[in-house]
Amino acid sequence: MPRQARLILEGSCYHIINRGNGKETIFKDSDDLKKYLKLLIKYKAKYGFKLYGWCLMTNHTHLVMQSNKLSNAMHGINLSYAQYFGFKYNKPGHLWEGRYKSFVMQKDQYLINCLSYVEYNPVRANIVARPEDYQWSSYSVRILGQPNALLDDLVL
Repeated sequence: MPRQARLILEGSCYHIINRGNGKETIFKDSDDLKKYLKLLIKYKAKYGFKLYGWCLMTNHTHLVMQSNKLSNAMHGINLSYAQYFGFKYNKPGHLWEGRYKSFVMQKDQYLINCLSYVEYNPVRANIVARPEDYQWSSYSVRILGQPNALLDDLVL
């Protein structure tokens, strides 16, 4: 049976979750994390999506974005990173565990709550005590006002 098409709504925001195959590590060092962020910048320029938040964990990613070309953007990001990872670590096979998950959200209080959930992941995982201490999320950029080419201003 063919898989169900994604629901893409004009102007909607999405919470995107992408896991490593079998919950395996997808970021082994800081160069891997930097590469993923560079790919986000590249495909953001190409497809014009807005990125409101992110958190990169060792075995999964969270993105909060608005895009009318969600499938194209995620295909480019995921394929490019999987090729990079496979070449760097000589890893055959799948990097990602199936398709990424996408949850549609309106620009309202739920979106604010989702951003908080995403950015507090490292705290809940006991990696850091405070979200601003984790450099691979948007928290410091968004809350503390650090300049960054990835983050878009959220206007509700």
